[in-house]
Amino acid sequence: MTRQRFLLLAALGSALMLAGAFGFQYIGELPPCKMCIWQRWPHGVAVLIGLIGALVYHRGLALLGALAALTTAVIGLYHAGVEQDWWEGPSTCTSGSVADVPVKDLLKQILEAPIVRCDEIPWDLFGISMAGWNAIISFGLVALWLLAARR
Repeated sequence: MTRQRFLLLAALGSALMLAGAFGFQYIGELPPCKMCIWQRWPHGVAVLIGLIGALVYHRGLALLGALAALTTAVIGLYHAGVEQDWWEGPSTCTSGSVADVPVKDLLKQILEAPIVRCDEIPWDLFGISMAGWNAIISFGLVALWLLAARR
C-alpha cells in the first residue's frame, strides 16, 4: 500500500470516529461530556492533516497525524479510567464525595453541575465505553500514521 493510501485511511478513520461521535450525539441523543469533546479535537486535526498530506506529502505531516491520533487515544484512555473509577477526573466534570461538604456548598455544586458527567458510561459495547473504543481505535490509527511516515 502507498503512503498516500495510509494517510487517507488514517484520516478517514478519524473522520469516521467524528461521524460516530456526532451520530451518538444528534441521532442517539447522547450529549457529550467535557472529555468527550476533548477527544474530538485531535480527530479533527488528524482529518485536516490527512487532507493536506493527500495533496502535498511530507513525512512530518504523517508524524503530526500520529501525534494527533495518539493525543485522542490517551485522552480516551484517561476518560475510560475515570468512568471505571480507576482514577479521578476533572472536578468540573465528575462527582466527588459529598460526605464532608456543607449543605450550602452542596446546593451550589448541584446548581453548577454539568449536565453530562464524565464519570458515567452512557453507552458501551462488550463492556467497553465509547471513550474506551476511542482509545483502542485511535491507537490503531497511530499505527496507520506511522506506516505512512515509514513509506
